[in-house]
Amino acid sequence: ADEPSSLHEAAACGDWAHRAMNLIWAALIVAAVAAPAVAAMLLVRRRAPEGSYFSDGDRASGVFGVLATGFSVLAGFVVFLSFTSYDKSRVGAEQEALALGRQIETAQFLPAPVAAELSGELVCYGRSVVHVEWPEAEAGEAVGDVNPWGVVLFRTVRLFEPQTPVQEAAYDKWLDHTADREAARIDRVHGAEGVIPSPLWIVLILLSIVIVGYVLFFADSAERAVSQGVLMGSVASTLAAMLLLIQFLDSPFKEGVGGIQPVAMERTLRTFDQALAAVGGEVDPPCDEQGRRSS
Repeated sequence: ADEPSSLHEAAACGDWAHRAMNLIWAALIVAAVAAPAVAAMLLVRRRAPEGSYFSDGDRASGVFGVLATGFSVLAGFVVFLSFTSYDKSRVGAEQEALALGRQIETAQFLPAPVAAELSGELVCYGRSVVHVEWPEAEAGEAVGDVNPWGVVLFRTVRLFEPQTPVQEAAYDKWLDHTADREAARIDRVHGAEGVIPSPLWIVLILLSIVIVGYVLFFADSAERAVSQGVLMGSVASTLAAMLLLIQFLDSPFKEGVGGIQPVAMERTLRTFDQALAAVGGEVDPPCDEQGRRSS
């Protein structure tokens, strides 16, 4: 009895460690950006005049404030846009799983042969989402507009003709849940495509380079090296962290901390299996464990 629990705990620890690697990589990237910037600042500082290269520090600080404000406003807008897309994909994944679960329940009010066939195809749909579509999204590949099992479900239910009031009500609910599932799927795959256009990325990176270059002109040979290093390091680290945050939100389907995972769909499939075991039912999905059609 303790062995499955130990295996589960070990898997959970391994998964947590794998997710924590994203934070480690992010920290390394920030350090890799900040270190050369600090080194450049200290190198320029050796030949810099006292008081920096600017004869009027107040005027230079005002210009820097304009640059920083422009970047902040643009970055804030992009973060809002990308977070909206991220949240839409997250909610869409949860709603899709919820609609699938409701369809499984609704199918049980149809005649037994039809209910068994639709239930098996719904299971295949969920497996396909978890094992086919999700890896494609994590790899940055385009996800198809239509899940192939959605087409199979449509063909199956189209041949069914309700005979009783209960079946008619279940049939109407099925169509409603199908529309909800497809709408939720559209929301989910929307985030996988990314919402930030390439020109916007170019502008963000260009502004970051301009700001770092501008800070180099604040090099002051009369100021301590530590202060100069902190000045440049804080600016470079902030810019790098902001760009990493935007890139993360623009690509939400990934393994690691904060990445959207098919937890809701896996929970729906697991709940269905447990319910079948409890009532002694049996469904034979026409697919393998990965959601691919059985030969």
